[in-house]
Amino acid sequence: MLLTAILTLLCILLLIRVYALERNLRLGAEQLKQRRQEGGGAPLRLAAPNRAAEKLMAEVNDLLKSGEEARADFRRREKILRQQIANVSHDLRTPLTSILGYLQLLESETLSEEQRREYLEIVESRAKVLQGLITSFYDLSRLEAGEYPIQRERVDLREVISELLAAFYDELEACFQVTVELPDDLSAVWGDRGALSRVYTNLIRNALEHGSGTLTISARQVPGGVETRFSNGGADLKRGELDHVFDRFFTSDQTRSGRNTGLGLAIVKALAGQMGGTVSASLDGETFTVLLRWKI
Repeated sequence: MLLTAILTLLCILLLIRVYALERNLRLGAEQLKQRRQEGGGAPLRLAAPNRAAEKLMAEVNDLLKSGEEARADFRRREKILRQQIANVSHDLRTPLTSILGYLQLLESETLSEEQRREYLEIVESRAKVLQGLITSFYDLSRLEAGEYPIQRERVDLREVISELLAAFYDELEACFQVTVELPDDLSAVWGDRGALSRVYTNLIRNALEHGSGTLTISARQVPGGVETRFSNGGADLKRGELDHVFDRFFTSDQTRSGRNTGLGLAIVKALAGQMGGTVSASLDGETFTVLLRWKI
């Protein structure tokens, strides 16, 4: 009799447990269906306590959270990609439209030789801009894919910068009061000479595009490396934009009416990283500074 009562009680407890488990599973299925219909929602919850079901539900919630984060990241990347495609299209279309316009003007039979030469020079100038844009797009894609060839060696940074300053001398003198501080005893740094030249060329062009007044270029020895600073006045940047100056396609010209694509500093950052260097930017009033540090 006692045994029968005990067995009956155990059966009742087992039935209650099975019912609770079934209820938990049914509620979980309903919650999953609702989340799918709504595209998200609160974590799944149990209708009744159950250690095994709680463990399963925790794993399911982790999977759901990971999936939602992945979908959110995908939507964010898709939005960025769409914006970048729009920016690329605009940046390529601007010089191309100008080229086509002047080519149409060149078809006129009433043009003087002086006008014809002037228009041809403009077409050539715009074609070079277009070529530079395409090269920058291609180089950045190779850098981000890890396909840009970098051969690190000991490079005289003072020599690299001095050669570029000589090459850009006329343009710099026309736009800035230039101050250069390059110590004679500067240590050689580890890097690719061509890539280092590209980095500093981009910094000079960025200053020419966006700066005015003063340009200070300096280098100094620091523990374990060499630090260079490019500071130009006349920066048209807002404080909140500073964290984005090295982003692809970022430009303070939100109408993208100028020739700047926002790729120059992105390439600087990518190349510096490939060579083991670091880059940062700061803003002091209207003075914009790019700081690069290289290993020796």
